Amino acid sequence: MHLTAPAARRTGSRDTDGMAVASFILGLLGLVALNLFLGPIAITLAAVALWRGTARRGRAWLGLALGVADLLLLVAFMQADRTVSWGF
Repeated sequence: MHLTAPAARRTGSRDTDGMAVASFILGLLGLVALNLFLGPIAITLAAVALWRGTARRGRAWLGLALGVADLLLLVAFMQADRTVSWGF
């Protein structure tokens, strides 16, 4: 009996759900720190999770929105400080 195929399917589904949750968490963390790095990672993870058909579509969409918000926040602070980075 060969059980590799069903396990791989469950693992793939679990992986995409994990990507959706990770994009959400990284998007939230990116609002506070390292938004230049965490924003694009959150966007990428959310896009891949949505493309692969995650069951956690809401989390993936929130991760995508938060990743975009990270980058917009970075641009806003860079414009306000007139520098390439921002700080408190």
